[in-house]
Amino acid sequence: MHKATKKKVTIKDVARATDVHVSTVSRALSPNGRASLSAEVVTKIRAAADEMGYRPNRVAAGLRTSRTMSVGIVIPDITNTLFPPIVRGVESVLEGAGYASILVNTDNDAEREARLFDVLMERGVDGIIDAAVTNSDDKIVNMAASVPIVTANRLVEGSGIPAVINDDANGVRMMVQRLYDAGHRNIGLLAGPALLSTSIARRQAFEAAMHPLGLPANADVVAVSDNYTEDEGSRCAEYLLDKQPEVTALLCSNDRLAIGAIDALQGRGLSCPADVSITGFNDIPFLDLIPPGLTTVQILQFDLGRIAAEILLKRMTEPDARVPETTIMPVSIIERGSIAPPRNGRASTQS
Repeated sequence: MHKATKKKVTIKDVARATDVHVSTVSRALSPNGRASLSAEVVTKIRAAADEMGYRPNRVAAGLRTSRTMSVGIVIPDITNTLFPPIVRGVESVLEGAGYASILVNTDNDAEREARLFDVLMERGVDGIIDAAVTNSDDKIVNMAASVPIVTANRLVEGSGIPAVINDDANGVRMMVQRLYDAGHRNIGLLAGPALLSTSIARRQAFEAAMHPLGLPANADVVAVSDNYTEDEGSRCAEYLLDKQPEVTALLCSNDRLAIGAIDALQGRGLSCPADVSITGFNDIPFLDLIPPGLTTVQILQFDLGRIAAEILLKRMTEPDARVPETTIMPVSIIERGSIAPPRNGRASTQS
């Protein structure tokens, strides 16, 4: 004997149970519609819907409104611990507004990124938050004409696409000054990949901070990485220390490069900070557990994602509303144990 199939609870069922009109139930269960109802009515209807096991039909709703209530979140490297707090910040806003997130990982591969964008567009996402853009990205610029897009942590230069980024210039300036105050006059830069806005901004900031102090900031003291990874940090540190053995400090454009640089020092029988001071950028989780503890520029990862989502939500729900083209988030220095005065034998005589 077959069990009878349990009938799916509909919005009409909830309306009958609560003795209100179907349209009132619809508004009460919609994050964007419930504002027109009293809190008492909303609570009553939502409680009844939960008790009855009502589940909204997103497909049907999408057909009625031409909206899927879904948003794409694009990240460049799912193994990078920088991004989970950003994603959490995004979801803290979107979930409360009734949107589901579709997370895609590009693996820093342009072809994979293009395929994933096609998938998001085929799914009919209502908007995209992109943390994987390059400084010049024609594909995302073209897509922005048909779907609301906000970039997070990076931007597309001159595109007009709203971006939420960090105060890279101030972060690098403060860190250069911190190293200078500790006595360092031979400071090298481990720069990020040349096509990323974060890399460009941080290298420009390095040059701008070094020149007033009378310190060199040309290509001789810069190693450019291919990716923001530990392996690249190790490679770039090896290169720079071979090329400039008098270097006493390495300012790294992100924490993963810094971790790789510390590993390179250990491979040479050197230590941080006794032989070379090393600094990072971003303040990813667990840096305090990696000896000697990395001094780094802290960004507000969760808040960056949250604000990016708030801007996207406004663009999706109020297409004609004006939003800031660039939102710059404040940064701060987190002091740990990776900076020390240079040893006399390694310190420069330059004033």
